[in-house]
This record gives sequence, C-alpha cells and structure tokens, in this order.
Amino acid sequence: MDKAVSELAQMLAQIQDRNFMEGFLREMLTPSELRALSLRWELLKLLDAGVSQREIARELGVSLCKITRGSREMKKRGSFLKRALQRVSAAADQKGV
Repeated sequence: MDKAVSELAQMLAQIQDRNFMEGFLREMLTPSELRALSLRWELLKLLDAGVSQREIARELGVSLCKITRGSREMKKRGSFLKRALQRVSAAADQKGV
C-alpha cells in the first residue's frame, strides 16, 4: 500500500489543472468519501483560522475527536497540513482574496 500511496502522490503532484483535479477526485472517490474529505478540509481551515474546537464541532456537526486529531497533526513540527494551509493562504493573498 505504501507504494500505491507514493504513486498516487506523485501523480497528484503532477496535475496542474484545477478542473482536471476536481474531475479526478469526483471519479476516484465515492460521494461519501468526497464529503468526508471536504469536511476534513473545512475543519482544518477553521482550526487554522483560530476557531475553537467546540465551535467547529457545533458548526460542522463533527466530533471533538475528529477535530482534535486535525489540531494535533497541525501542531507537529514540519506538519504537511499546516504547510498546505499556508500555501493556500499565500495564494489567496496574492490573488487579493
């Protein structure tokens, strides 16, 4: 499975087209998996924005355990999640969003 994850990561890193990526995700994942992934991304963005875990749980209807896991991962030294959120934020700043 590690080899498959590595191959998938390499393939995803090469996709430059946003529409292609969205189409790929919609075809690769079930609607339930896509909702779960989208929900995870939303809670990470809220955590990064400084919203409290209880408020996120209330707003998104998720357990504190799920939020705590995301928070813990973002606090790790060299967190890829944190770095990804910083990249998205920097890109939005450049576009004036």
